[in-house]
Order: sequence, then structure tokens, then C-alpha cells
Amino acid sequence: MRHIKRFAAAISLSLIAATVGCAEEETKTAPKLPEQFCWNAFDRNDIQPFLPVGDRLSQDTNAFSFSERKQSASCLVHVDGDSAFSARASFQETEAGFEWSSFDRLDPDPLSIGKKGIAWDTGALTYFPCKTPVDSGPSTANYLELNIFLSGARVQNHRKTLPGLLQQFTTFAQKELKCA
Repeated sequence: MRHIKRFAAAISLSLIAATVGCAEEETKTAPKLPEQFCWNAFDRNDIQPFLPVGDRLSQDTNAFSFSERKQSASCLVHVDGDSAFSARASFQETEAGFEWSSFDRLDPDPLSIGKKGIAWDTGALTYFPCKTPVDSGPSTANYLELNIFLSGARVQNHRKTLPGLLQQFTTFAQKELKCA
């Protein structure tokens, strides 16, 4: 009988210790994206799963507006100071400005988004003709390049997900800039 009481006490202590240990090791999550981020080009529920675990989220975004002097716009999302997601749009005057051979080593998949698109494990990019009306953007630029990049602990092979995000970005840019 005495052994049973000792055994029961030992099991109880073990269970208490295990419960306390589990409570101390709460599962950390990624900080929540704000309702509006990156010009509202993306649905936050589509980006949230890619964010790494952390405590603080910050965003560095410049206006999605262009001029003769401002030919690009970018949005950077950081978790605890480290890059987690980025989106960039930049105008080029000619197609010759799109040199993507540096991505060949990533064995990218071709995409039928824009004039030419590619996706690899952690990013995707495309470009397409975008001559904007004279009063709404750079008058000499003829092509818009869009790229998105993921980084952080949750980023693995997202070749199947990235084309959908790139399509969201393309649809947003074409509508926002009234590409002709």
C-alpha cells in the first residue's frame, strides 16, 4: 500500500512538472499583419502564413505613386527587425532592362502572368507593358516589373503559392496605374 501511495505521488509530481513545462513553452506565433499593408495589394490572410515567429512587426512602405524621378515603389515587412516579405514595383523604359539570368541558378518555373513571369522557392517576378496616362505616372516608362520575396523560418518551397500572390500584385498594379 505504501508503494502505491509513493507511486501515485511520483506520477502526480511528474504530471504537474509536465504541465508547468508546457505552460512555460507556449507556442510562439507570427505577429499579426495590419488590416491594410503594402498598398492593399495583397490579402493579409494570404501573406500571414509566411511570416516568421516573432514579437514585433514593422512595415516600411513608400507610396505606390510614380513620376519621372520616382520610378519604383517598395513595401518591406519585418518581424523582429528581420526581413519577412517584400514587394517592389519598378518602371523600365525598354524590355532590355529586364535581365533575369541571375535567377537561372534557382531553376525558376515559368509563369503566364504578365508578358513574362517566373517563380522559384522564395520569390516571383513578372513584367508587362504599362504606359500610364500622362497625368498619372512616368510618361517615358513603358514596362512595369513586379517582384515579391519571402524570407524567414516558414519559407520553404512556395512555387505553387507565389504565382497567386504575384497575380494579386499584377491585378492591383494594372488597376491602380490604369495601364494602357
